[in-house]
Amino acid sequence: MLVSSISQLIKDKIKINSEITISGWVRTKRISKAGIAFISLYDGSNINDIQIIAYSSLDNYKKEILLVTSGCSLTVTGKLLKSPKKLQKYEICASQIKILGWVKNPEKYPISPKKHSLEYLREVSHLRSRTKLISSITRIKHNIFLYIHNFFHKNNFFWINTPLITTLDTEGSGKMFRVSTLNSKNLSLNKEKKIDFKNDFFGKEAFLTVSGQLNLESYACSMSKVYTFGPTFRAENSNTNRHLAEFWMLEIEMSFANLKIIMRLAEKLLKYLCKKILNNHIDEINFLSKKNNINLFDKINKIIKNKFIIIDYTNAINILIRNKKKFNNQILWGKDLSIEHEKYLTNDYFDAPVIVYNYPKEIKAFYMYLNKDKKTVSSMDVLFPDIGEIIGGSQREHRINILDNRINELKLNKKDYWWYRDLRKYGTVIHSGFGLGFERFIAYITGSCNIKDVIPFPRTPYNAKF
Repeated sequence: MLVSSISQLIKDKIKINSEITISGWVRTKRISKAGIAFISLYDGSNINDIQIIAYSSLDNYKKEILLVTSGCSLTVTGKLLKSPKKLQKYEICASQIKILGWVKNPEKYPISPKKHSLEYLREVSHLRSRTKLISSITRIKHNIFLYIHNFFHKNNFFWINTPLITTLDTEGSGKMFRVSTLNSKNLSLNKEKKIDFKNDFFGKEAFLTVSGQLNLESYACSMSKVYTFGPTFRAENSNTNRHLAEFWMLEIEMSFANLKIIMRLAEKLLKYLCKKILNNHIDEINFLSKKNNINLFDKINKIIKNKFIIIDYTNAINILIRNKKKFNNQILWGKDLSIEHEKYLTNDYFDAPVIVYNYPKEIKAFYMYLNKDKKTVSSMDVLFPDIGEIIGGSQREHRINILDNRINELKLNKKDYWWYRDLRKYGTVIHSGFGLGFERFIAYITGSCNIKDVIPFPRTPYNAKF
């Protein structure tokens, strides 16, 4: 007999009174005064559990079913019935229950039915997907991943798998993880008394990438519209609720497109994803709203219904200076906006998503298009209420003489960028792109206050034990 899933049951894919088989894990079990066992079973395919009714007439009732505890895995065969209770659609009257896996020392089971703090669940990341909260976030994340690919496929973008190992620092920050096969206990030094990487695997110093953008640009300059979607790494010693050392980025590049075009594309993408979530994941959004004590429908609708406010960096600074609220971080033209400044603009001043553009060149990367004022670059950040920056992008500098000047200004080695410069030498075009922080977007959609709760195994300073 084929094993059904709870998802199939909820979607009315199986007829009432059918004989079915289902497998899953025990959420809870209780025994009625009449000696009937009621087992709540889940299989991860849906937010809902299914109630299993086990009568004492079952062969293994006393020897096994009475001993079942939370976390045990079962295969149940029985008749699918409509439930008389309002909170559940169906139940299964079991004719056979087979215990697949017992929980040893049930009193020590880390994911018992009692409530657990998010901090505690991070300490048992290998088991926390057994909770309704984490499994709901995981299902939503999976579907958003599919919606993103669908959006770009419909808009004639090509997916490019850019390398995770690189020899370039895209952002120029220097906070990167080194990749090496050298013996750390016996490192040879060169004349400058620095590590000699000639005998390393790649023959030179290599790192885990902070961005696939530079590689992606090369394909944009032949295929027009491309994107990459995968893990990126930053060795920042930051342990905030918005930062991870390993996270996923969606990055897009468009040829023949200026800053305004990608600002419109970013808004279109975010609205599309939000609509998909509200249309297809009502149960999970309802559950997460109650769990996090927040109205996620209003929060997500704020992105869908509000037109994104577009404001240049200088005006944003002036708004922050004029306001009467005291900030912990200094407001000064030439400095980057802090999270408290971003939240003030989105939550308090505009009460809407905000796109800030034309940032000072000193606080942005070398590859961004230099504006006529020579002080700012054609860059933009999309800011969401509560979470701040969720997308960062720019028009790319396609003029090789100006790109070279920027490389020199930032004291980067021009030889390292020979292939990137080639794109400006051979048929250069105006092109632009942006990157979406995937986990930050998921945190917003699910109402999660900490980004560590929307990635299966968070990597942060001093934390990589799973």
